[in-house]
Amino acid sequence: MARKPVARDAVLDAFEELLIDVGERAATLDAVARRAGVSKGGLLYHFPNKEALITATLERLDRLAGEDLAAMSAAQEGAAAYFIRSSLWSDTPMDRSFVAATRLAEVAHEEARRRFAAIQQQWLDLIGKDVGTAMAKAVLYMGDGLYFNAMWESGPSGNPGNRREDVEELLAAVERLRG
Repeated sequence: MARKPVARDAVLDAFEELLIDVGERAATLDAVARRAGVSKGGLLYHFPNKEALITATLERLDRLAGEDLAAMSAAQEGAAAYFIRSSLWSDTPMDRSFVAATRLAEVAHEEARRRFAAIQQQWLDLIGKDVGTAMAKAVLYMGDGLYFNAMWESGPSGNPGNRREDVEELLAAVERLRG
């Protein structure tokens, strides 16, 4: 398989950063080219319009979510514990991709919303195999709450260290309910 051009990845990274930092409206092609350090012609070589950038961003999210689901499925601790433990911001490519895509969903981008729903359903299905269908939603909401609160307190660059106790308490609660 041929390697993707470095410039293409730089453009995608820049678009993702702009979505996170300033939102979808300000993530113009000119702003993306500047942030990526490429000419506008270089950007247009890889992505002929903003919708192509959005499509590639959502494809990246799908790929990273697939990798995360595979890791969750293989986790010795189980899918529920994996999901809760991985629900703290750790500045991973998945974290950045997820937040960038939420910026698209916020402005009613239907494809972003559809993909989020599909990923969420895959998480629920996998967690449900581990702890049951009813408990799966509770685990999902626990993880979402951890993620949201960590982001609210400190943003993407913050330190989730003070949330680690919360993670352990939630895991203990899940074990009590499971047993």
